Amino acid sequence: MTAVAAAQPTPNVVDPRTARKVTLAGCVGIFAELYDNGIFGFMAGTLGVVFFPDASNAVQVQLVFLGYAVSFFFRPLGGIICGHLGDRIGRQRMLVFVILLISVATAAIGMLPTYASIGIAAPILLILLRVLQGFSVGGEASGAMSFLAEHAPEGKRGLYTSYAQIASFLSLLTGTLVAAGMTSGLGSDAMESWGWRVPFLLAVPLGVAGLYIRKRISDTPNFNRLKESGGLSKNPLKEAFTSSEHRRAMLLALFIPLMNGSGYYVLFGYMPTFMSTELHFSKVQGLLVTSASLVAISLAIPFMGRLSDRIGRKKVLSGAAIAMAALGVPCYLLIGTGNVALAILGASVMAVVFAGHTGVIHILLVELFPTRVRYSAYGLGYNISSALFGGTAPLLMTYLIAQTGNVNVPAFYAVVTALGTLIAVSRVTDKAHLPLRDA
Repeated sequence: MTAVAAAQPTPNVVDPRTARKVTLAGCVGIFAELYDNGIFGFMAGTLGVVFFPDASNAVQVQLVFLGYAVSFFFRPLGGIICGHLGDRIGRQRMLVFVILLISVATAAIGMLPTYASIGIAAPILLILLRVLQGFSVGGEASGAMSFLAEHAPEGKRGLYTSYAQIASFLSLLTGTLVAAGMTSGLGSDAMESWGWRVPFLLAVPLGVAGLYIRKRISDTPNFNRLKESGGLSKNPLKEAFTSSEHRRAMLLALFIPLMNGSGYYVLFGYMPTFMSTELHFSKVQGLLVTSASLVAISLAIPFMGRLSDRIGRKKVLSGAAIAMAALGVPCYLLIGTGNVALAILGASVMAVVFAGHTGVIHILLVELFPTRVRYSAYGLGYNISSALFGGTAPLLMTYLIAQTGNVNVPAFYAVVTALGTLIAVSRVTDKAHLPLRDA
């Protein structure tokens, strides 16, 4: 490896029009990438009937979430391969590739034969396509966030990257609304016969729109500057592992996202199924509660991003973790009352608290690494975290509730993951008010 002297960070001077165009490209891609999670969360029961008809209802849901979890273990591979190429040939090219891959994989799920048609091959194909989705999302998260941060004006990185998180939750809401609207309009029989395919096929126009926008944007000032100076790394991940500073940063990138497990993947991804199967809410009631919390977090995220630009990432993340540890159990108790209004209150309070985590975590992780290794190192740490503590969370919740009979398991998980995040954040040096490093 060729040693590279640390250069003085160069502040970005970005034209506002360019910044808006780039932000739109990042957000549209994130929306298309994560739309699928909303479908899976709401349609787990229907997919269980279609692909695992011989199992009981509870086992069907567990098997669907097992397929959901398996895909997350391919995220690190996507992060490694896409990160290596993104640090070598550019962020923009890889972001075009990953949105094409996940759009094809999601649409292909909508065209799969059912278990009734081809037997065990049907769920196997479902899981294989989920693996492709997991691989592409592994290249999306760190790539899109690095792309947005490297284009953002100085002093506004937190705000600009928070917009992508709004897109991720609006995509969850859209997927949930599409699945719920079709379920309500068509009924269970039609949904299990053919209706379940439609939400997945809608990935085609979403992907085309994202692909069109991403192909029309240029790469980031940081990457182009490094490329012009001959400073690109030949092996970014190897370089990251040879540096004690980068190894420590990757370890932080593994543990700081712990709250994602109880936030994104349980509070939003698993909540519709949890409310229906464990708390006996109707699907419409579950949709109402989930939708209200998604609106609440979408409104809160840009405020948290802007706040982190002012007072630093560390303070906002620490405050969110402390609040989640304190409020997790009371909020889940409100949801567990069976009263829709109280459930909306509990879920919305948790959503606003979680906004302090999800709206800030990615820019903090971006700032831990220099441009030379950012896509690779950030992607590896974050995607391993998502595999271990995120994608497995719905499966873990269904298993623990089945074993213990205690529907408050998600509340305890929220407290534990919040405390884990708090400990990890305490080890971070805040770099919110410094320019991004290139080397």
